[in-house]
Amino acid sequence: MDASALRVGQGFRLADIDPSATPGFDPDELNGHGAKKRGAAALEENVPRLSDLQERLFASSTGGATDGVLLIVQAMDTAGKGGIMRHVVGAVDPQGVLITAFKKPTEEELAHDFLWRVERRVPGPGVIGVFDRSHYEDVLIGRVRSLAGPDEIERRYGAIVDFERGLVERGIRVVKVMLHIGKDEQKERLAERLGRADKHWKYNPGDVDERLLWDAYQDAYQLAIERTSTGEAPWHVVPANRKWYARLAVQQLLIDALEGIDPQWPAADFDVEHEKARLAAS
Repeated sequence: MDASALRVGQGFRLADIDPSATPGFDPDELNGHGAKKRGAAALEENVPRLSDLQERLFASSTGGATDGVLLIVQAMDTAGKGGIMRHVVGAVDPQGVLITAFKKPTEEELAHDFLWRVERRVPGPGVIGVFDRSHYEDVLIGRVRSLAGPDEIERRYGAIVDFERGLVERGIRVVKVMLHIGKDEQKERLAERLGRADKHWKYNPGDVDERLLWDAYQDAYQLAIERTSTGEAPWHVVPANRKWYARLAVQQLLIDALEGIDPQWPAADFDVEHEKARLAAS
């Protein structure tokens, strides 16, 4: 899959992106259920490559490499963040992954700048960090719900750009993803949660309250992406009406980031042949 089509470019308009589209996926496969089946197969086929790159990244840090990856996933409710965590991130060795789901700030967190709690969860060398929601909540909900004034929201855009630039300078590849779900699709997914007892635990009455502000959130996403998509840390908008496609796209973005790092196995800091001889004699 070619994930380059997902990268936000000049003149980007969120409203122009079809949440049911499958950019970068072979159009010959987009026929009925064949596309879904092929997408699921491709996801599985890519696991060994992703797993190998992740292991190499982790191992390279033991030899002094400072590279890491930060995957930021933002979305409206029901867009499939959980599926990304299970089917993409969950396919690699958990010892090299740090997942953070940022919730409503605590009193302690509110006593600091909005980036304070985020900095504390930045992945170290060799680690793939994942933000299930992130510091962007502070310019999305913050804007829509008027939790901060216009001047403060504008300051935060600049602070985010500086923060992410600093991460890149430290050797962290920043992969920013917005899962773009359609309003009708979200309604269907919420209805499914209400209609199945085994999914009631996933339903939150507050999701409908946020849904009533749909247009305001779309505007907030548009502005946040415009203000914070940079050459060092660009945004990628992933159409999310088709779950199989969203998972495949995020997987490919992770693979691309890791291949860009090209982590190497660290050289042994001991005499291999001597240790072979010692082991044989033991």
